[in-house]
Amino acid sequence: MKKHKTIFFHHYLSPLGAMTMTSDGESLTGLWFDDCHPPFPKDAGVKEKADLPAFRITSYWLDSYFAGRIPALNPPLTICDSEFRKMVWEQLLAIPYGHTTTYSDIARRIARRKGVERVSAQAVGAAVGHNPVLLIVPCHRVIGADGSMTGYSAGIDRKRRLLKMEKETNGKKK
Repeated sequence: MKKHKTIFFHHYLSPLGAMTMTSDGESLTGLWFDDCHPPFPKDAGVKEKADLPAFRITSYWLDSYFAGRIPALNPPLTICDSEFRKMVWEQLLAIPYGHTTTYSDIARRIARRKGVERVSAQAVGAAVGHNPVLLIVPCHRVIGADGSMTGYSAGIDRKRRLLKMEKETNGKKK
């Protein structure tokens, strides 16, 4: 009989809606708004557990973030996906609080890093759209080349509100 991988989860109530975080027991593996994420994988054992260190750190991070402060401590992350997506997400982690960048800017940086002439901004957009750890890996800070609010898995309205909050609070370090 095949043993199912256990996914631990915990709920968080944010000012922008209910959220769920997941962990492998050691690190944060997912964070999303409840109204816009698919259910847990069918082959997973799912167990609610609030007292994991990764969940305590993530809750502290979210409390700080929604209070308008740059969180002092990031939770440990384990994100299993393709090397390209991981490369894109590393670029997202480098976007400072209260700032934005474009899909094409990220594509140019990755092309330079890989030593290739060009990387598709659409491929970057697809990777951004598959970010499993919203807010902490700040995909909401990526906008269209023309400054437009393009795709966000949690909705364009939330994206606008997050960017407005970051701009207004200016991210005081805690």
